[in-house]
Amino acid sequence: MTLPHTTAPHDSRPPGEFPADEHPGEAIAVPWSVVSDYRCFGCSPHNEQGLQLQFRTHPEGVQARFRFGRAHESYPGVVHGGLTGVVCDEIMGNLIVLRTGLTAFTTTMKVRYILPLLIGTTYDCVARLRTQDEGKPGNRLTHATAEILSLDGDTMATATASYQLVSMQAARRHLALADADAERLRNIMPERRNGQAPKPHPNGPQA
Repeated sequence: MTLPHTTAPHDSRPPGEFPADEHPGEAIAVPWSVVSDYRCFGCSPHNEQGLQLQFRTHPEGVQARFRFGRAHESYPGVVHGGLTGVVCDEIMGNLIVLRTGLTAFTTTMKVRYILPLLIGTTYDCVARLRTQDEGKPGNRLTHATAEILSLDGDTMATATASYQLVSMQAARRHLALADADAERLRNIMPERRNGQAPKPHPNGPQA
């Protein structure tokens, strides 16, 4: 693969921002969108410094489309490799939350870099569940894979990861959540597990 000799122009849009008709699959709202001050670096639309990834359905899991700009550059014209891991982790983790209705914390992740991601180029990341250990939340791991693909179908990177599942009650020991937000999440997690859309925050979108 030959890298371009010129760099892409500066693009100030968030990496995950695309018109709805340019996204594959149907839109999925993550449970955390009901939190009043939802600022996730990976997927919150209210975090100006974040990726603002938009999750979509995929026949085998969950997917998201993204395009990095010059602010995310490593070598000239090449996306910083750490962000490859961020994208994969974000989509795998949310897939597990959506499928299990439980909070998931990353325990291990391995990324294989196959081809460099280029600045200004659009890619898709697809996450799939692998296996889930037996046992109670907090004592079991769920395993997932992710694959970053060019729009031509070339595999750019792959990742495998393990996540610890914990109940919302246990997760609160590590999360800065108001009581009202924790209650909203408790109510919404079972609905997400059953494939229902979460209710919007009662005060509307939070900036």
